[in-house]
Amino acid sequence: MIDSKEPVLLTPGPLTTSAETKHAMLRDWGSRDPGFNAMVARVKARLEELAGGAGRTAVLLQGSGTYAVEAALGTLVPREGKVLVLVNGAYGRRMVAICRAIGRAYATLETAEDTPPAPEAVAAALAGDAAITHVAMVHCETTSGILNPVGAVADVVARAGRRLLIDAMSTFGALPLDETIRCDAVMASSNKCLEGVPGLAFVIADKAALAAAAGRAPSLALDLHDQWQAMERTGQFRFTPPTHVIAALDRALDQHRAEGGVAGRGARYRRNCEILVRGMRALGFDTYLPDALQAPIIVTFHSPADPRFDFRRFYDLLAARGYLIYPGKLTALDTFRIGCIGQIGEAEMTGVVAAVAAALDEMGVRQRGRRAA
Repeated sequence: MIDSKEPVLLTPGPLTTSAETKHAMLRDWGSRDPGFNAMVARVKARLEELAGGAGRTAVLLQGSGTYAVEAALGTLVPREGKVLVLVNGAYGRRMVAICRAIGRAYATLETAEDTPPAPEAVAAALAGDAAITHVAMVHCETTSGILNPVGAVADVVARAGRRLLIDAMSTFGALPLDETIRCDAVMASSNKCLEGVPGLAFVIADKAALAAAAGRAPSLALDLHDQWQAMERTGQFRFTPPTHVIAALDRALDQHRAEGGVAGRGARYRRNCEILVRGMRALGFDTYLPDALQAPIIVTFHSPADPRFDFRRFYDLLAARGYLIYPGKLTALDTFRIGCIGQIGEAEMTGVVAAVAAALDEMGVRQRGRRAA
């Protein structure tokens, strides 16, 4: 599936991409050229199709996924509004930091990194604070790999008459998230489950909510309403777009459709995850999450108890064998992470398990179960 000379990126993004996607970046595009504008319109329409619902529109932004999250919070939440942020990892905490930076009032509902937010707790928080206008949550927290219950939370938020914003950075395109999930915005980026390259963020927003947001944004570049209106009028970005990134995403979306869309992409990732977890457990590793909470995106493993295990050396040994993984991101535990997404399949997942076994043998690591806290 990939060029054997390149490392396999087993991370939450950037990801291993196909040769076709890479090849799309070899041509230069004029940012005001009609051919490029047609490509932008095509990408925009495809993103809207993936999100479902005629009442939604995709607003494209230059930058990483965090740009989309900040743009949504700054534009869609009124200046006098208040956000309830559901936190069980680093990306929930990042939304708190954004609210603080842009001057939006917020409250938090925080659970442990291995615990999803309970819909009834969200309902209680909303009932107890009439000032809350919006709820913001992460679909899959790649801090741990946990899958949060967006559907159940969306129902609670809607019943309470509040608005929901979903950071779907690591799930959009592989896990269902369509018009049945009631929300004002879904935020994502080009370089995750769509298997494009970094540099383009987008917000798929409810048109009515976006229309009501004129003049709210505390930023010029991250003003979703202004970006939306400019695109509607001219078919162009307000400022220089990432032309090569958009061309790569256009090609990647062709491949996404050919694979069977969300269902097909999600099925491959689930197979990847199953192969990885089964293989690592057979080597003696412990997963951080139970299977019921594990998203097929990235898996957190406890570091082995054996004192000869050193993550830096482990990483280097895997890299020498062609596999790049991620260190742990949990606040209190010694862990590492291996991703299941990107242009990879069974060969890459069985390959990394074999590489892990070889690396541990080279390090002399015998005890692979978790270290005591």
